[in-house]
Parts: sequence; structure tokens; C-alpha cells
Amino acid sequence: MGTPSDALHIVTPTILSHPMTKVAGFNVYIKLDNLQIPGSFKIRGIGNFCKKAKARGCKKIVCASGGNAGLAAAYAAHQLNLQATIVLPKTTPGFVADKLRDFGAEVEIHGNVWDEANSYAQTLAADPECEYVHPFDHKDTWEGHETIIKEAVSQMTTPPDVVITCVGGGGLLNGIIQGMQNNGWQNIPVIAMETVGADCLNASLAADKIVTLPTITSVAKCLGALTPSSTTFEYCKKYNIISDLVTDKQAIDACLRFADDHRMLVEPACGASLAAIYSNIIQKLQSQNKLGPVKTAFLLVCGGSGVTLESLQNWKQEFGI
Repeated sequence: MGTPSDALHIVTPTILSHPMTKVAGFNVYIKLDNLQIPGSFKIRGIGNFCKKAKARGCKKIVCASGGNAGLAAAYAAHQLNLQATIVLPKTTPGFVADKLRDFGAEVEIHGNVWDEANSYAQTLAADPECEYVHPFDHKDTWEGHETIIKEAVSQMTTPPDVVITCVGGGGLLNGIIQGMQNNGWQNIPVIAMETVGADCLNASLAADKIVTLPTITSVAKCLGALTPSSTTFEYCKKYNIISDLVTDKQAIDACLRFADDHRMLVEPACGASLAAIYSNIIQKLQSQNKLGPVKTAFLLVCGGSGVTLESLQNWKQEFGI
């Protein structure tokens, strides 16, 4: 594990998960992006964006985020000696705001959902020396996320038969797809997991047009974009991307089992990916003839800072797990 000389993220390990392999019946390799300093994969893309923004003469960044994107932006700004204002929706846990301030960011609370916070953030970024950091919908962000696959290709001895990730607005998925196209994994299917109630991509694909959810009802708030990136929608038409859903209960159950198996806490958005293994989604997709034989899976543990031991225990009680 190390830090590329010009990057703000660390190179994270890809390991064979023996507990998840036992559950799945095939090899499950997990890439531990929960080990990134701000807590999630987001620093890859947002770090890349902020680095390029500084090169353009930017002095201050503004980002609207319910957690991980804001933390990545605040950390990147701190490392690059930029000012940062992070706008949070009211639903964001207080401890996330505290972490943002620890990275030196100014925090403002606005709106009930991310989309409302985002509209306000864009007005704050009107200053010519200021740049607006979108949490997921920018080519520089996708380019940064491509490094996940570039690293994985060098860390695995053979390519996997399937790649598993979660999807919110689509920035991570876009980067993964581009990374696969650019690093020889272009023919491998990707399973894009969402939770019921934070499923803007699945709803858009079902309607065969981009749709906007009325609200986010899932506990996986970090999957909580109301509308997916248009590029993500296009990629789903062009590449072998399988969209699937799990319930909040399945996502929380996966977080709890992962904590027992690997002694790490991740948030429900990440639990959606983990549930592809723990809730036998792979086998279900195979029975529906949506997926072929799998001997090896690659799963991104995207991480997330919106979780504590207390919150996991509360969700466990709430869902009767």
C-alpha cells in the first residue's frame, strides 16, 4: 500500500476474502477503498478534479455532499492549500460535519436532500476564483476513479469473471467502466447495486429514460442522488452492466456480516455491493440467465464515513436482524 507521487489517494490492497469466498462458492477478491484517508473511494476522483482545478488557478472549492464527497473535497483542499466550503443537507449526521471541520473546511447546512444543498452550493461557487465540485458528474472525477481498475489489474493474477460495485449518481460506475475499457477488462460484466428507495438508475433503466425520484427513502443516503448521470445511463445501454436492487435490510445485514468477517465498518451504500455476495444476488442473476459462470469476482469495498458502531447497532435493531 502506498501513495502515487502526484495523487491524493493511496493505492489500496486487493485481497482474497476467505469468508466471502466461502459464502459465494467462488473466489471473491475485495478492493479495500474504505482504507482511503477520508474514508472512501471518493478521494480518487475528487482529488483528481481538485488537483486540476488548482492548476487552472482555482483558490477555493465548493461542494454539496451528504458525506463522502464532501470529506474527499475537504481533504483534497487541505492537501492542496485551497479553501473549501461544504454544503450539507439537514439529514447529514453531525459527526460528518465535525470531520469536515477537522480538515479545515467551512460547513453550511442547507436543504433536506442533496439536490437542494447542491443548488445552493452552485450559487456559492459564482466567484471566478472558486470552482464547484460535483460529487459525481464530471469527467475529471471519473478519470480519477479509473485508478481503481488500473490498480486491480496489476494486483490480480487473472481477470475476474464479474465486477461488483454500488451506484448512486453514477460517478463511480462511470470511472470503473472507463477503467475497464482502458485496461483490458472491457468484456467483463459489471453488476451495479442499489438499495430500494435510492434506485434512480434502476428506475431509469426500467422506464428506458432518465427519471428523477421524488425522494430518497433508503437508509443508504450516500446512494441518494435523485437523478443518475446521463453518461451512466448511456454506458448501461452500451456496455454489459447489470442493474440490481437489494433492500435496506439486506444492505445492513451485509455491513454487519462484513464487520464480523473483516473487522471493518462500512456504510449501507457499500453494503449494497457486499449484499451481492451475502444475499446470493450472483446466483439469482445466473438463474435468470443474466450472468454466466463465475469462478472469480472482484468487489469494490467503497467504504464510507457515514457509519458508526452505534448507527450499525441501531439499524440492526430497526430491521430486526
